[in-house]
Amino acid sequence: MSTDTPADVHPVVLRLEGVSKAYPGTMALKNVDFELHAGAVNVLVGENGAGKSTMMKIIAGVEQPSAGRILLDGQPVHLGNTEQARANGIGIVFQELNLFPNLTIAENIYIGQELTGAGYAIDSRRQMQGARELLRTLEHDLDPGLLVGELRIGQQQIIEIAKAMAQDARILILDEPTSALSAPEVEILFRVIHDLKSRGVAIVYISHRLEELIRIGDYITVLRDGCITGSALMRDVDVPWIVRQMVGASTRNFARSVDHSCGKTLLEVQGVTLPRNGAPGYLVQDVSLQLRQGEIVGIYGLMGAGRTELFECIFGCHPDRASGSVRIEGREILGQDVAACIDAGLALIPEDRKVDGLVHSMSIAENLTLASLWRLATRGHLAPKVESTAAATYIRSLSIKAKNPALEIGSLSGGNQQKVVIGRALMTDPTVLLMDEPSRGIDIGAKADVFKVMRDLSKAGLGILFVTSDLEEVMALSDRILVMSDGRLAAEFGPGEATEEAVVLASNSAQLRHAASATPT
Repeated sequence: MSTDTPADVHPVVLRLEGVSKAYPGTMALKNVDFELHAGAVNVLVGENGAGKSTMMKIIAGVEQPSAGRILLDGQPVHLGNTEQARANGIGIVFQELNLFPNLTIAENIYIGQELTGAGYAIDSRRQMQGARELLRTLEHDLDPGLLVGELRIGQQQIIEIAKAMAQDARILILDEPTSALSAPEVEILFRVIHDLKSRGVAIVYISHRLEELIRIGDYITVLRDGCITGSALMRDVDVPWIVRQMVGASTRNFARSVDHSCGKTLLEVQGVTLPRNGAPGYLVQDVSLQLRQGEIVGIYGLMGAGRTELFECIFGCHPDRASGSVRIEGREILGQDVAACIDAGLALIPEDRKVDGLVHSMSIAENLTLASLWRLATRGHLAPKVESTAAATYIRSLSIKAKNPALEIGSLSGGNQQKVVIGRALMTDPTVLLMDEPSRGIDIGAKADVFKVMRDLSKAGLGILFVTSDLEEVMALSDRILVMSDGRLAAEFGPGEATEEAVVLASNSAQLRHAASATPT
């Protein structure tokens, strides 16, 4: 924990008063009051969907509040866009990288704030030198002339941080800055944060990793469902306090009844391990689990826990790198490619349906049938009538709201697009369905529809293994809950055993053990 004395040392530089933000069908923020202290790390924590990123986007000028006001140095200020925020000394490192892969490191760092010489000509030499100095501060000996697309993801994250530092911001927002960093890179970032604090920079630090928050935070604010539920000096709180503010004063038990019956074992995973690509350590380490017929098993974990990478191992995305054993009904499939895994009875609903799940130039019907064309073809020829009949069957059974299956997939809402991705997987006749964040990016009504589909499929005998960072979702849907942390399985909860508090604590267990021996920055 921080040992600073905040009283007069950390004056309030920015304040939100009664800020609300409404989107169609939801209130992302509700009458929020928030203070940001100069020369300190202001930690912001909360479950996915709590409103953290929305609040920071308002401060950074990306979004506009529906109500309330922002005060900078005690004076009301309008931050209508990112340029106005930047002019007021506010910089942000977004959770999703915002870089141009076909530009150099130096060009990315100074994009939108180019250094110019005589007239309007960009002074590339000054930019290269400035980028080199920033990289040196971040302890990365990279050539500023390299294309960003040639860097690994952790190095790209460092470039994002350097880009924010180049603005010489007095307020710096870091949204999940360590999600793609290795342990040594995290230590470098913490040293940089300590230096920025000493220069009076106000830092907002958003992370799911409680050990990071405890280690570097001076102040902590907790958001839940768009409301601030707790605000305190970091030195005055502990982990149970943080968890209580995140999940509520009294924990709830959403687990299914203990009399839910399941059939034979469909999926057996033993000791699956996936090393990092080009870096020390593991993305997945010695994970073992089982899934039975008619069972829904939820895997809960925070960003970087290794959940998606585990699914990639099971589904044959890393046949040459993953080790261990994956069996479908006794048949070993680890080391085989994706097509062989599908043939064995696996199907995957990817995390990002827009990038990995849909072909946007194709119709609704074509997206549905894409993975099972061989089943619909006769002697190598696909009959349009057979394809449209098959598509209509799944549109009806999944209640996909499509006026015309021949329309492009973009004509559907997000929830109905997700149903199309599910329908395409089901058309391969799987026995095991892997679902990565099945309700991401869809509204509450569409979530209910997807959850009903999952329950109906489990009743029909499918085994469903899904991952999520939504706590209430994993509690509501799962027969059993597995918790991942730092690439390992940290805990397992049987029917009726799980509480929200226990699941959250388990998801941070490995990190907190590491934090116990860490020296505060």
